Amino acid sequence: MNFTYFYPFVIIFLMTNTLIQANNSQLVDIKSIIPDIVLDIRYATTNNFTKQKVYSRPCCYLQKTTAEKLCKVHKELAELGFGLKIFDGYRPLSVQKIFWDVVPDSRYVMPPHKGSKHNRGSAVDLTLVTKDGKEVPMPTEFDDFSTKAHRDYKDLPAHIIANRNLLERVMHKHGFKGLRTEWWHFDDVDWQKYPLLDISFEKLT
Repeated sequence: MNFTYFYPFVIIFLMTNTLIQANNSQLVDIKSIIPDIVLDIRYATTNNFTKQKVYSRPCCYLQKTTAEKLCKVHKELAELGFGLKIFDGYRPLSVQKIFWDVVPDSRYVMPPHKGSKHNRGSAVDLTLVTKDGKEVPMPTEFDDFSTKAHRDYKDLPAHIIANRNLLERVMHKHGFKGLRTEWWHFDDVDWQKYPLLDISFEKLT
């Protein structure tokens, strides 16, 4: 059977599907949804595992529906005396390539050809803070590539496990799923609705 005949139709289908996916994408600045959320965008500084500044601006963009889910998390935690601090949100695919060059380990960094949920604007790295913005004790620092950062790591003080569990419980309640190897990383359960993106922060502005 000659499959050459079908190639144009396959290309048209893929292009149409890509356009449909792109139309589902609506990145928003998290500050426009949660004005009082704390930002500590590490990749806009040298205080990260790459030891270089890879973001041009210290901002956090997410898909609008992802941001709205996070707003529900923030409101519930506020009733308990806590808030959220974000380390990372949307990440351009070109930056994913830089990360993979530094840490080519799929337990912690998704290979660029697959892409990360961050590249879709549907993943967020965060932690708990008190009402005055101080970080709540957690198992490790952000981007600690060790087993101590895993969600099932138990050799920790009871209050730290309680803090980790609180964050996970409220995030799960409002439509997020935690990554097994990183206590700070959460994916929107609807991440498949959104395409991989490589839009610069300058263009988003």
